[in-house]
Amino acid sequence: MAYTTIDDPSAQFQVKYWAGNDTQDTSHTFDGNSNLKPDLFINKGTGVAYGWNTMDTSRGIGDSGKAVRTNLGNAEFSINDYFETADTNGFTVGTGDASFNSSSDNYICLAWKCNGGTTSSNTDGTATTTVQANTTAGFSIVLGSFTGSTKTYGHGLGVAPDVVFWKNRSNTNSWLWFTTVIDGTHDYGILNQGNAFSATSYDLPTSTVFSGNDDNNTDFVAYCFKSIKGYSKFGTYKGRGLADVSGGRVRGKYVHTGFKPAFVMTKATSTSANWQVYNNKRPSYGNNVNLKMGFNKEHIENGSDFGNTSQNNMDFCANGFRLTTANTDTNSSGETYFFMAFAESPFVTSTGIPTTAR
Repeated sequence: MAYTTIDDPSAQFQVKYWAGNDTQDTSHTFDGNSNLKPDLFINKGTGVAYGWNTMDTSRGIGDSGKAVRTNLGNAEFSINDYFETADTNGFTVGTGDASFNSSSDNYICLAWKCNGGTTSSNTDGTATTTVQANTTAGFSIVLGSFTGSTKTYGHGLGVAPDVVFWKNRSNTNSWLWFTTVIDGTHDYGILNQGNAFSATSYDLPTSTVFSGNDDNNTDFVAYCFKSIKGYSKFGTYKGRGLADVSGGRVRGKYVHTGFKPAFVMTKATSTSANWQVYNNKRPSYGNNVNLKMGFNKEHIENGSDFGNTSQNNMDFCANGFRLTTANTDTNSSGETYFFMAFAESPFVTSTGIPTTAR
């Protein structure tokens, strides 16, 4: 039995943490087992209240590039030379904007590989899209235009995505996040807000298209993901409302992924809560990941919105993650939580080699 089709997740996704320096043309190299030339970047300063900059090679990096922020509904903006290039194994940042490279802050960047910036026209839907896809890792970037009526849009994955989220690039409409993993139907949340998920009238995505609508004659960017065994998992869990106690007694909620996580995001589905973000590059103790931020917030890492270091904590384990505190954003009794996780390493590779916890 194959445990995974991706033995080294660092070839598809990595997290980079670095100290800003106010210096132009500063290159940052990933430290995974494989080189990664990224196509989607989501970066944020951890100590200053600036937003999450979301950039991709389909819209361009560098002087002609554009970014949108996950915590805002604002239209996209020019990144100039603040974020300059996607490199063979990392990226290069410039200076001039404190949300990218200031000597007074540290930064985090989530980076995914797609298709090296090479796009193609896709006519699978009733509206034409521009797509780059990485079918191995279940990820595609889609550019298209809304017409004011519901259309279908080709995504290039070859399988129905579990998650599709998009942002209207032209106006201040919110990010819409669609998923089929909550209850088997089509639900959506608003990424730049903490609202509960709701049902949508859009058709379920298929192996070729997803459906959607927004203001007429406006452009959008969409990101589509399909869970890949041993590399990524998108699903739900029920909160227990219990925290681990002193003396090592385990009472918190464990969630199986089949891999050691590099990144986990959670969101309560029926109540207002943050889109909590955790990663494997922040300083912590043992397996515990007690430094977090929210995709829907500008706030600093472990700010009061995220419970400081005493609340909403998580352990990254060899084959999943465990909620170690009982708090609203991650582990309230009876609440259903959506999660999205990407691997640092599979629990067992295709050659039968197991991984260990941190």
